[in-house]
Amino acid sequence: MGDGYHHGNLRQALIDAGIKIINDSGESNLSLRKAAALCNVSHAAPYAHFKDKEELLKAIKDSVTCQFMEELTNAVDSGRTAEESLLLMGKAYVQFFIRKPDYFKFLFSSQNIVAHISDSQDCEDDYPPFLLLKDTYFKYLKEKKIRRSAKQKEIDIIKLWSTVHGLSSIACMSGVTTSIDWEAELSKDLLIY
Repeated sequence: MGDGYHHGNLRQALIDAGIKIINDSGESNLSLRKAAALCNVSHAAPYAHFKDKEELLKAIKDSVTCQFMEELTNAVDSGRTAEESLLLMGKAYVQFFIRKPDYFKFLFSSQNIVAHISDSQDCEDDYPPFLLLKDTYFKYLKEKKIRRSAKQKEIDIIKLWSTVHGLSSIACMSGVTTSIDWEAELSKDLLIY
């Protein structure tokens, strides 16, 4: 994004600029004016898309979540079994953030992600990617005819999520260097299984 907006999708360019501002200097420093400056457009231009900072912030979270859900859903839908869907979802989770590390930092450093791991809690405000993980895991249990206690289900979900989230976190750290090609190793099932 460093060279500014060039007559493409200004709304998306402002969203990307907003993520950069939040990741670089915090949500309190986000403004439509600063996003416009990063896009090299007039300070009035963002108002054609957003009425205020809060609307831009909501659009940022919605855009990132929508893109993330699209990749995860495609991965789950391409699995022939629930077990394969879980594996493909895990790979897609890490690959998404390898390609978009700013999204990882934005979502998990500055946003309030809600996830009720217990199946007995109201989940209506849970983060959609987390709900997809739980749903796919429960399909796996049903498909394999595996019985688990409520506690063991929670532990399994934590293990599944922490594996892909931890890999994503490491892959997105700017100070971590490695000789491996993350996406190539994921495709060979060497990082997730």
